Amino acid sequence: MSNLATLLRPTRLENFVGQSHIIAPNKALYQLIQKKEIPHLFFYGKPGTGKTTLAKIIAKTIGTDYYYFNATTIKVEELRTVFKRYTNSLIKPLIFIDEVHRLSKNQQEVLLPIMENYEAIIIGASTENPFFTLTNAIRSRSFTYEFKALTHEELSEVLAQALKMISVKISSEAKEYLLNSSSGDARALLNLLDFASKVSNDITLDILLELRSKSVGDGVSSSDSHYNLASAMIKSLRGSDVDAALYYLGRLIDGGESVEFITRRLVIFASEDIGNANPNALNLAVSTMLATSKIGYPESRILLGQCVIYLASCPKSNASYLAINQVLDEIKKGKILEIPNPIKDSASNYKYPHDFGGYVEQEYLKENISYYKSKGIGFEKTLNEWLDKIKTPLK
Repeated sequence: MSNLATLLRPTRLENFVGQSHIIAPNKALYQLIQKKEIPHLFFYGKPGTGKTTLAKIIAKTIGTDYYYFNATTIKVEELRTVFKRYTNSLIKPLIFIDEVHRLSKNQQEVLLPIMENYEAIIIGASTENPFFTLTNAIRSRSFTYEFKALTHEELSEVLAQALKMISVKISSEAKEYLLNSSSGDARALLNLLDFASKVSNDITLDILLELRSKSVGDGVSSSDSHYNLASAMIKSLRGSDVDAALYYLGRLIDGGESVEFITRRLVIFASEDIGNANPNALNLAVSTMLATSKIGYPESRILLGQCVIYLASCPKSNASYLAINQVLDEIKKGKILEIPNPIKDSASNYKYPHDFGGYVEQEYLKENISYYKSKGIGFEKTLNEWLDKIKTPLK
């Protein structure tokens, strides 16, 4: 017996809900599908956002055979059997591969000549961004699109369609819970509605809460949610918003994120975004990393919270970060300067600064270059004053 999500799955492009940033009449992909000119495609994003549905719509629109595989169980021989079936055929089958980020290098090598010669249309989908797991050769022959969580309005449209199909009464509270707790996942919404309707024709909030007491939420089950939450925490820290940083930290902890992942980000942030405006920030972040590695959850939440509050409250400067990036960029572009003789190994004419009161002028670079541009924030100002002080007698 088909469930509600299956019954409501759209079969035409015009009925597809969501992903208006890529599937709208004025968008390139939409127009390619309408013209039946389909490139190799890779879709990634949250569950229930239409990745598989769009692949099936494409297959139906161009009138070709559709094959479904899952990368976790797919066998190379199965792929070869399908490809062999269409040798010298005018039909180009559509091969849909779910969990595409799990494709092995060997499996990708089998796909490569098929993609190169366009003997089949390859469409892959994943809840994780496959960019780093697909080879350069595969990526260069395909286009990748991110599928975003459905908006409140888009989920409302899906719900309205579903309620036309099933004969139930539903309270306004229950409707709102369906929309909010599904977190942009149309399948989650329809599954909850479907089973609630099997319990009673009069759907209340209590029934929904019994079936699903918590929001589907992001958690950290996919790398997109994993990195989005981490990004939100770091950007809140950078913006000195203590409460927002704590909230996203809480989301990461509640989602089961490892302390190692969180503390690595905090250590990087302490150097990249605070730097010498408050050097102690790096000390605290490193101490938090070491301590939490020995303690673990649930107690580590206390240390993480303390560290996040401190980092968010610190003065911010990315002067060190910008300076080293500029240095590396110029070196990569070919700026290789000769080392001045006085500071080469075992140089006889090197002036030892300690013999001159702590500072002495001598050639350290063959060019007069200024990479580090202090912002004079926090402890950076003290460092600037110290540099000026030790050089003053020689000015």
